[in-house]
Amino acid sequence: MAADPRVPRVLILTGEPLDGPEGPASDLARGLVRAMPYAEYLWLRRWWGTSGTSAPGRAAGGRALPVVTRGRPLSRPLWAQVAAVGAAASHRVDLVHAVIPVGSGFATFSRLWPRLAARRPVLHTVPSVVDPAHLWGARPLGRTVAMSGATAQVLAAAGFGPVDVVGPVLRLGPWPPRPRARRTPPMVLALGDGGSEEALLAAGVAARAGARFQLVLVANGQGGGGHAGRPDEDALRAIAAREGLLDMEVLRRISDMPGLLAAADVLLYVPRALVGRADVPAPVLQALATGRPVILSDLPQFAALHDTVLRGPVADPHRTGHLLRELLDRPWWWEHLAERGRAVVEERFAPERAAEAYADLYRELLVGGGQGA
Repeated sequence: MAADPRVPRVLILTGEPLDGPEGPASDLARGLVRAMPYAEYLWLRRWWGTSGTSAPGRAAGGRALPVVTRGRPLSRPLWAQVAAVGAAASHRVDLVHAVIPVGSGFATFSRLWPRLAARRPVLHTVPSVVDPAHLWGARPLGRTVAMSGATAQVLAAAGFGPVDVVGPVLRLGPWPPRPRARRTPPMVLALGDGGSEEALLAAGVAARAGARFQLVLVANGQGGGGHAGRPDEDALRAIAAREGLLDMEVLRRISDMPGLLAAADVLLYVPRALVGRADVPAPVLQALATGRPVILSDLPQFAALHDTVLRGPVADPHRTGHLLRELLDRPWWWEHLAERGRAVVEERFAPERAAEAYADLYRELLVGGGQGA
């Protein structure tokens, strides 16, 4: 592949190694590297060992660049390494594709990058904006891509426009459609991730309205660069007891997400805001691909899902709880949403769709010779 001069060499620059822990940026970057036959990639890997996530390089004909990783993703030492390794590698590629969220260190990184790196075209995919305040003082790295129209508007208002929109990707192979588990009682899988209390309150409304179910709460903090700590389990159980949720299990880690979704009947994810998460978090797409209806809070980032999911008003456990009760009580509605969810993921979020969009963007930048900011 490298011998073909028509195949561009692309540095895919992330704030965490692609063979490291899962996160919104690394998940997206791995999906792109595996799906794109149009480029030879350079990508970041851990200096030693892996954490269980398969590296994408061989399938994409790519090459890995080692970085030393200690501590949480996007820590200052890791940012410094990413900048140094990326700047050095930029001299050996035709294009830099940054897949980096806008977080607390992004403004500094965006100002340093043009001084350190070769003047190569840059495409910047923004998986999430942790806080719009982090855009203050930031500069565009180059052409910018958002994963939702809502984030595109935020970036454009901060001077990053015009902003393209390319949705997230999900490899469908690991997420085949599964028949409903037919458990008694049914299982409601709730993602905490910044919305644990809201999920408990909505589940309490559904239970008091007559719904019978087991609640499994994944209470793993905000993840993906969020700043809040892990929710206190005793506090969560106190809320559950107050809401009459006697059959609740709390998970801190998920070792088998496909199995957990196969056993679940509904995915409930109702945060007040997305903090450090991709605009459409991976578990939402995984649930839809598996054939599990999803209930979300009505955040603007979820607008691209349209009627594929059920959406309750933000911070309105009463309405959300009644949506949950009605869904559990209406098998025909469950079946409709399950079929619709799988079809929409295949249609809109398969890697091939995003690969075509990014291939077009690559060609535009390489032909036009666009520069980073």
